[in-house]
Amino acid sequence: MNSKALIKKIATHFVKNNLTLGLAESCTGGQISMAVTSVSGASKYFQGAVVCYANHVKRDLLAVSQGVLNKNGAVSKPVAEAMARGARKTLGSDWAVSVTGIAGPKGGSGKKPVGLIHVAVAGPGFVRATHKIFNGTRNQIQKQAVEFALQTLLKNLNH
Repeated sequence: MNSKALIKKIATHFVKNNLTLGLAESCTGGQISMAVTSVSGASKYFQGAVVCYANHVKRDLLAVSQGVLNKNGAVSKPVAEAMARGARKTLGSDWAVSVTGIAGPKGGSGKKPVGLIHVAVAGPGFVRATHKIFNGTRNQIQKQAVEFALQTLLKNLNH
């Protein structure tokens, strides 16, 4: 399913249930927000996003603790979960999605290769994170991360 089809399904669910969505984006740099707002009607459910590339922005705007950042690194499940919880609180949304990863072409390591993407979804009393490793150019990895984040949200809406 492509991004537009995913967003239409997500939008229908959010509008029908009078829910709101917020985002916290690192490696996608606002591309999920762009995808969400490219479909008419986003203003009925989309609160906004924090594009948080730098760790101090994750810490200061999303309340990701410095200890969690130091212990796990920015590209990790605990940070993705904290970003999603923080986005939900900061943006006042019912649900939030976060994404953090290494889009490349540099920056990877043996433990955290280029293409590693962590996505977390937070809802009322609920936080779940997952990860995947994508291949391709920086642009291709970012595009795949956008679709992965949207798929992960849709999958978790009826947890």
